Amino acid sequence: MEIVSDRKVRLLYVGNDANMANQFSAYIQKVDFNVVDNALHAVKWLEENKGVDAILCEKQIPGQTGIEFHKTLRKRFSKNNSIPFILVAKDRGKKDLSEAVKNGIDDFYVHPVSVDNIIDRVQFLKELKVNLKQEKIGTSKDDIKEYKIGFWKRSFDVLVAGTVLLLASPFLLLVILAIRLESKGKVYYISKRVGTGYKIFDFYKLRSMYPDADKRLKEFQHLNQYVHDEEEHVNAAPEPIEQSSVSGTMLIGDDTEVEEEQHNIKKRENAKSAFVKFDNDPRITKVGHIIRKLSIDELPQLINVLKGDMSIVGNRPLPLYEAEVLTTDEWTDRFNGPAGITGLWQVEARGRSSKMSPEERKQLDIKYVEYANSKRAFLIDMWIVLRTFKAVFQKENV
Repeated sequence: MEIVSDRKVRLLYVGNDANMANQFSAYIQKVDFNVVDNALHAVKWLEENKGVDAILCEKQIPGQTGIEFHKTLRKRFSKNNSIPFILVAKDRGKKDLSEAVKNGIDDFYVHPVSVDNIIDRVQFLKELKVNLKQEKIGTSKDDIKEYKIGFWKRSFDVLVAGTVLLLASPFLLLVILAIRLESKGKVYYISKRVGTGYKIFDFYKLRSMYPDADKRLKEFQHLNQYVHDEEEHVNAAPEPIEQSSVSGTMLIGDDTEVEEEQHNIKKRENAKSAFVKFDNDPRITKVGHIIRKLSIDELPQLINVLKGDMSIVGNRPLPLYEAEVLTTDEWTDRFNGPAGITGLWQVEARGRSSKMSPEERKQLDIKYVEYANSKRAFLIDMWIVLRTFKAVFQKENV
């Protein structure tokens, strides 16, 4: 998405990488690039200057990390939290990305950066923050675009969640006992998920896997459907360049320029494991197979519904390791609608085949957001709920 502006993009860079200043100096007509070498000077600069469009900060700066500096800024300049904050580093791992997401960092780039991409990204992040109701200088709350759950949808959520939990409580006790008898460990499972507006919350499920399932994820990665789909795509006949950036499981990247081949290859490798799904997952217990088949493991999510974290119908809230690679403007729309227990892609997948590609899944998520913001939203939700009842009793394990 290219955004044309009639003024320079004003950036504050916190760090001492000489190459950054050299790169941006060639864009003097587009960028007002300001450099400080540490957090103290950055705070002083922000106090003396107004209207900065974004802050670029090295992962490591004198005396602290970039994430720690971000926390300081949020406390000290709470009214200016709408300013995009972008980390830059020589390298990054999944742990770095996870920490960045948890702490509200807007994006994470690896040297060398593309100035054009940074400019476009800053413009997009500013628009995104408006849509996600993060304060923006000069914009009133009435002008902020944000998904708001409708009266009928919320009423339906509370009524269904409360009624089902009340009626199912005796049955749930029996299921909990069966889970505990088969394998030791907690009978419930809590994970961090990313929902509407990138909100991170505790996501509840009955445990259907062995207690060490997360640790065994890499052990069974060769069985991941999405990895095999990517391999099949790579071995297939070559497609035109303009299609290759969004095919298979190449989810998202900071740079999509064709000439940056090595960078994009690395991005694809990291993205292969972003969506995880197995046929006949070996980490699932015997009881787990039954409660998954009947979607009984999903019942505790009704607590999330009552809390307002989720809705009955919406886009599936994603684990951090999936959400962190869906941060560019092509896919962020899927977070501009409600998070839900069941949704469009679930019933579509179960209606035809379990092997739905990440590309198809994301497209359906975005399609549902369009429905959720339309006048027909509640009727479409009811249609999805009816299809879900049928899908629950399918023979295929999705």
